[in-house]
Amino acid sequence: MAKILVVDDEADLELLIKQKFRRKIRENIYEFVFAQNGEEALLRLGEHPDLDIILSDINMPVMDGLTLLNRLPDANPIVRAVMVSAYGDMQNIRTAMNRGAFDFVCKPVDFEDLDLTMEKTVNHVNQVRETVKAIKENNILKMYVDENVLNFMTRQEFETSLVANEVLEATVMFVDICGFTAITENVAANTVVKIINSLFDKIVKEVIAQQGHVDKFMGDAVMAVFRGKYHLDRAIDAALAVKEQLKSLEEIAAGDKAFKPEVSIGINSGEMVSGNIGSASLRRLDYTVIGDAVNLAQRLQAAAKPGQVVITEQVYQQAKESFKCEVIGEVSLKNKTKPVVIYQVIE
Repeated sequence: MAKILVVDDEADLELLIKQKFRRKIRENIYEFVFAQNGEEALLRLGEHPDLDIILSDINMPVMDGLTLLNRLPDANPIVRAVMVSAYGDMQNIRTAMNRGAFDFVCKPVDFEDLDLTMEKTVNHVNQVRETVKAIKENNILKMYVDENVLNFMTRQEFETSLVANEVLEATVMFVDICGFTAITENVAANTVVKIINSLFDKIVKEVIAQQGHVDKFMGDAVMAVFRGKYHLDRAIDAALAVKEQLKSLEEIAAGDKAFKPEVSIGINSGEMVSGNIGSASLRRLDYTVIGDAVNLAQRLQAAAKPGQVVITEQVYQQAKESFKCEVIGEVSLKNKTKPVVIYQVIE
């Protein structure tokens, strides 16, 4: 059921709306809430956070419709406004659109056209809600995303930002917290979550310091992506900083167990596909990177021992002038027909 707020100072409009949409009201397709001006509309928004759209007049006492449009992003960033007014000149239309109106209907109202406009607007709002829901389901990621970014995600611009898929050169880093599984088997759930969130926080801060992007949290591991100039150097700098951060920590007491945090890190650089990956039918999409370069970075992390930052020989050739590295030797990695020579970054 769509919930619609009608904002107009005409006394007979409420009755007219209820008459014209009586069937859809009776069938629980539409539910209407009414206000007589913009100020009252803001109160209704607070009382009904599940509102989908607003049908608003422009010329009203106390607070007009254009002023209300300016207030909507703070009151409810999901709701969309359709302006319904006799002031159908281009200046008013342009002003309303520039202030965020989704559509514009002129009086006298063609109720068939209004119904179609409402359906279109409600569908749009539902798509926005599904997108935001999929994002917010990753609660750990939400903890580390700047509040302004989260607010941006709830607005229309975010939808368009998800459609761009591209092939790019980037560096991927996988950071695993070593030995943490043993802690989860012997410690209360609340303590486990508190410990791992604290460790993730330290890892994420070093990634962000090097202008990296936390792609996802995978159990007790973090996947980060570095793009742009010197992406490989920045990824290695972040990895070394993470290692030092955790190395400096004291043992963590967890019940009768003691846990000394260490990380194993795999880094790889190369061409990868960046896009919206997931299931459209489930409305679960993840903006991420995929490809052999990404898979290899994860395999390198699995081959790394606690305290090691592991790279391939190809990456070593790119990084050897900036970082001190040691050869580890040949290892067999999953889905690789031949052994791979790997190195560890020392400093």
